[in-house]
Parts: sequence; structure tokens; C-alpha cells
Amino acid sequence: MTTTITNAKLAASALIPIVILAGMIAFLLWPGNTVLNFGAPLPDVTVERIEFASKLIIAHVRNTGPQAAEIAQVDVNDRIVPAAVEPSKDLARFGEARVVIPFEWVEGKPYEVGVTTSDGVRFAKAVPAAILTPAPDAGQASLLALLGTYVGIIPVMIGLLWLPFLKRLSAGKYLFFLSFTAGLLLFLGIDALVEANELATKSVAGAFHGQALIATVTVVSFVALLYASEKLVERGKTTTTTTTTTTKARTITGSIAVALMISVGIGLHNMGEGLAIGGSMVAGEVALGAFLIVGFTIHNTTEGLAIVAPLARERPKVAQLAALGFIAGAPAILGAWVGGFVSSPVASVVFLAVGAGAVFQVVYAIFKYTGRQESAGGSKFLSGPVAAGIAIGMLVMYLTSLLV
Repeated sequence: MTTTITNAKLAASALIPIVILAGMIAFLLWPGNTVLNFGAPLPDVTVERIEFASKLIIAHVRNTGPQAAEIAQVDVNDRIVPAAVEPSKDLARFGEARVVIPFEWVEGKPYEVGVTTSDGVRFAKAVPAAILTPAPDAGQASLLALLGTYVGIIPVMIGLLWLPFLKRLSAGKYLFFLSFTAGLLLFLGIDALVEANELATKSVAGAFHGQALIATVTVVSFVALLYASEKLVERGKTTTTTTTTTTKARTITGSIAVALMISVGIGLHNMGEGLAIGGSMVAGEVALGAFLIVGFTIHNTTEGLAIVAPLARERPKVAQLAALGFIAGAPAILGAWVGGFVSSPVASVVFLAVGAGAVFQVVYAIFKYTGRQESAGGSKFLSGPVAAGIAIGMLVMYLTSLLV
């Protein structure tokens, strides 16, 4: 009986604030209440994407205002044109529609598509140069997969070939390259946040609170992957004896765990990179020529170095190295497909933020691993090799990013 009473009091203490809050909201929204009568809310419609088909311009629009909106008219370059709105010209909040405009557009010329709501407010999006939007078919999927392979898998695999070089390094030089790895990844994380912020500022409607979304997803990604990495290390530990063999097994498990988390973090970052490639290709905003591919290859080759640095004191199998390289590089293909076929500014921001959180978690894991290596050697944590490695790693990534 006492337990029942205690549970009832606990439930009441949790529900009372909710009931009071619900009552206050009901009072504020009650018909005839003039407390919140500050005038009519303004509409807000976002033109998220513009596609060019044969004799057609297709605009994807979303109602990001506080209430329902109706599309009353459409214009191209300030000229009112007939258009079909699918599925309906009436948009609920966050509702989306396709505006299909019969139009004889000219390749390479700039166009601005505007939609005007029934309130008389116009919203528009400009395209600097019109280009035929590629159709989502097998050929396009194969091309995007090939590009993802060139900028993702191949560069990372090339970077793995630095393992024999790292094996021959002294303890101090090894710490330098571990810290160099941290610097590389730290730059990738910052770069992902900068790209996400630019995208949120230019393309994400204010109703989605782009910067807050970036911060939230980054922190959640960091915490989730940190928890997963801790569990991975715990599962890999041997608890039977403390013999030399057991100690060696623990060391190898820890090294491979760190390398695996680096691969996952780089993979999530490369997914965001592939997303940008696919989206840019569809929009016709980037000339995907040989120079761009060469630039990405040079830039991403350093990611393979980041993966093998923790393994320089071990003897990983070729199959393990290949798997780590594939985990890090293959997501670029998936990102290219998503960017090319399911373009969404909000999804792009989420991908980039997830990649940033993953990379920062990997940097944290490397610092822990480096700290253990230095403690074993009797050195303080932030020694000369560590500080130099971080600084030079970031500088190298910045310089190679200029090629992209």
C-alpha cells in the first residue's frame, strides 16, 4: 500500500507542471483572447531547388511560414507564366510542392523563379546558369559511383601504403605522426562545420534554425559515437589473465579500435563530401573535370595516413587494412547518390554535422591514445612532437584543400 501511494505521488509530481502548462497554453489560445493579438503572421515560402528538363523548369517549394499558404502566381525572370502546382497549391506548414513551368529555357543563361502567395508576398530563387538536370537513371548512378570511388576509396587506399614507413619511425617521430593525424582530422571537423554553416545560411529556411540544428546534430553524433567506441574497446579487452600475450592482445585491440573509429569518422565526413559532389553536379554549379578529381585525390590521400598511424606498432592483416579503407572511402559514393538524387538542404546540413561530430570524437580518441603512448614513455602530454604534429597536420590539410 505504501509503495502504491509513493508511486502515485511520484506520478503527480511529474504531471502537475505539465497540467499547469497545458492550462496556460489553452488560455492563451482560447477564442476571443486578445493577449496574443499582435497582427497577422507573415507567410514564408522557400524555393529549395530548381531543375531544368526538356522545355520545363521545375521548382521545389516548401512552406516554412507559421501558417498555411496558397501559391497564387508564378513568374520566371519577373514574367508571369502559367504553371502546374503538384500536388496542390495549398501548402500546410512545412508542406512541399513541385511547381512545373512550361518554358523554353536557354542553356547557360541565368534564371530567377518566383512564387507569389495569396497574401501578395513574392519569394524567389536564382540560378546563375541553366543546365539540363541529369535524370536519375542507371547511367547517372554509375557516374556518381565512379566519382565517389575516385575521390573517396582510391585516395584513402593510397594513403594506407604509408604503413611500412610509419613502422620504421622512432618513438618520438611516431608520436608526431599520431598528432599529425589528429591535426588532419581536426581540420576536417572544422571544415565540415564551416560548410554546414554556409549551406544553412544560404539554403536552409529560417524555420529550421540551421545553426542550432548543426550544433545539436554535432553534439549528438559526438556523444553517440563516443559511447559506441567505448563499448567497442570494452568488448575487445581480454579479462582472463595478465600474461604478456594478454597484454599484447589488449594493445592490438586498442589500436585497431582507434583505427576503426578513425575510418568511421572519415567515412561520415566523406559522405558529406560526396553529398556536395552529387548536389553540385545536378545543379550544374561545378565543372567536374580532371583538375577537381586530382585535387580531391591529393586532399583525401592524407586520410589514409590518419587510419594507419595508430597501427604502426602492430601487424594488421591486409584484409583488415582494406576493410578500414573501404569504410572510410565508400560513403563518398553513398553521399554522391543522395546528393544527386535526393537533394535536400536540411539533409545536407545533417550529414555534414554528423560527419563533424564523428571526426571530433575520433580526435578525442586519438588524444587519449597519444596520452597513453606518452605516459608509457614517461613524457608529458603536450610535448614538442605532439604540438608540432597537430599544427602541421592542420596546415597540410588547409594547403591541400586549396586544390579542390
